[in-house]
Amino acid sequence: MSAVATVACVEDHISKRNFDQLARFIYDYSGIKMPPTKLTMLEGRLRRRLRATRISSFDDYCDYLFKHGGLEAEKVFLIDAVTTNKTDFFREPNHFTYLRDQALPKLAARDIRRIRVWSSACSTGAEPYTIAMVLDDFVGENGSQDYAILATDLSTDVLQTACRGIYNADMVAPVPPEFRERYVMQAIDASRREVRIHPRLRSKVGFARMNLMDANYTVGDPMHIVFCRNVLIYFDKPTQQRVLSRLVDCLVPGGYLFIGHSETVSGFDLPIRQVANTVFQKV
Repeated sequence: MSAVATVACVEDHISKRNFDQLARFIYDYSGIKMPPTKLTMLEGRLRRRLRATRISSFDDYCDYLFKHGGLEAEKVFLIDAVTTNKTDFFREPNHFTYLRDQALPKLAARDIRRIRVWSSACSTGAEPYTIAMVLDDFVGENGSQDYAILATDLSTDVLQTACRGIYNADMVAPVPPEFRERYVMQAIDASRREVRIHPRLRSKVGFARMNLMDANYTVGDPMHIVFCRNVLIYFDKPTQQRVLSRLVDCLVPGGYLFIGHSETVSGFDLPIRQVANTVFQKV
């Protein structure tokens, strides 16, 4: 098959026909919009896939995907290559202040014994581990509750990093000092500049691959809290509506939905009310 070659250096460019094919698949599979302005970005990211598969040109790569049955084997790697995974510990910190001071006490007042949280676009793990720190601290002070966190993402690459829970030391700088002391372990060899999330905290987070384009979200029992932050911006309005509806369906009545500060639910018919900036409660 001409798709596979021994040339590892890729210098050609994606044709409009191939870009349209790729963009259509990426949108249908992941909901991520790929306008023509992203052609150069897509070329740069897919060159790594051409080298990894030893395919010599974008024409041959697209033939391999769409004409020779390679899409099934390659689609996970293709999506990993095009997804953006910007994340930080305690990103958009007002959300975690609201979680600690408002959402968790109100859930505790309802005598909920085990708080279930879903980080639906967890990236490399900073968000679910931040949530875990806040919940663990709250439960430790109140004593009578437990919690469990489900963390999902479309990208297998970021999930591997999240499961390991190992980060550059600079990345945990936003973590409050008392939480770093309690939940972050320093490397024995200080020159490595690495830290690891404490195993007790890691044990409270379960990681799984999930596509928010799926018709049903298999998350088990309804959630008390759902985080879906800074992913809706990559979707068009119809896709946002579908994803938000499914996320809200996964919440218990009175549960909380957190979205990114640059995102909105304006114009969508959803059974939620706003309780804080980009925080909503199911009614």
